[in-house]
Amino acid sequence: MLPADNHVHSEWSFDTGPQSSMDKACARAVALGVPAVAFTEHLEFTDWLDGDAIAADALQLGWWSLIRPIDVTGYLASVEECRGRYPDLRIRTGVEAGEAHLFGASVARVLASGPFERVLGSLHAIPYEGRLVAPDKLFGTLGTGGVMRHYFAEMVRMIKDSDAFEVLAHLDYPRRYWPADAPPYREADYEEEYRAVLRALAGSDRVLEVNTRSPMASADLLRWWREEGGRAISFGSDAHLPWIVGDKFDVAVDVAAAAGFTHGRDAHDFWRR
Repeated sequence: MLPADNHVHSEWSFDTGPQSSMDKACARAVALGVPAVAFTEHLEFTDWLDGDAIAADALQLGWWSLIRPIDVTGYLASVEECRGRYPDLRIRTGVEAGEAHLFGASVARVLASGPFERVLGSLHAIPYEGRLVAPDKLFGTLGTGGVMRHYFAEMVRMIKDSDAFEVLAHLDYPRRYWPADAPPYREADYEEEYRAVLRALAGSDRVLEVNTRSPMASADLLRWWREEGGRAISFGSDAHLPWIVGDKFDVAVDVAAAAGFTHGRDAHDFWRR
């Protein structure tokens, strides 16, 4: 049995194109035998509220020109339509909150506007020299090792300073954009930094995502998660197109099982140790 896909984007995320469709994503899940999907639409900000930590930092924003607010009303109506159309598929609402520690008040305001069931925490941009910058834009400045260490340190800060999210998404996000001319990425080169992130996450009793769009986490990395006290994992395709729902889940479950994780309480639950 495949696990739930807890990280899916639809036409309600600002970075998806005309082929993205909540309805087609649901149809794909049913065809694959994925028992549940969570539509975790992007939640990013180009301005801040007085209660946001970033207001004190006075960082220059606008790092991602595509960013738009979520149409919560339209999104929730689309979810309800799909729930009626696919009664045997568990469809969860959700958001993928970017830089939640910097935009705490802004995130809270959106979460208060609707019944969001699955909240992911992501780090898509990091503070650097007075700006919020996509980490892959810093490879030429900081080098690959410098970017990863800076990124992991900021992720620890995000975990410690925000309780808005339940699942930590793609914990080594810059790895997705690894320079072609750099030495191959090795998780072991950053074991200390990974463990610091995993220790902070486990200490807050939250969930680690196995993201199948990013390079697949190894069984060793998931063992580090267990050793640092982690108890649960979530699977996410990070699909921005319908046919990516559940992608590589057959491989992901084998990796998770090799690290000692197995089915949770039911088909919709996180996998647990």
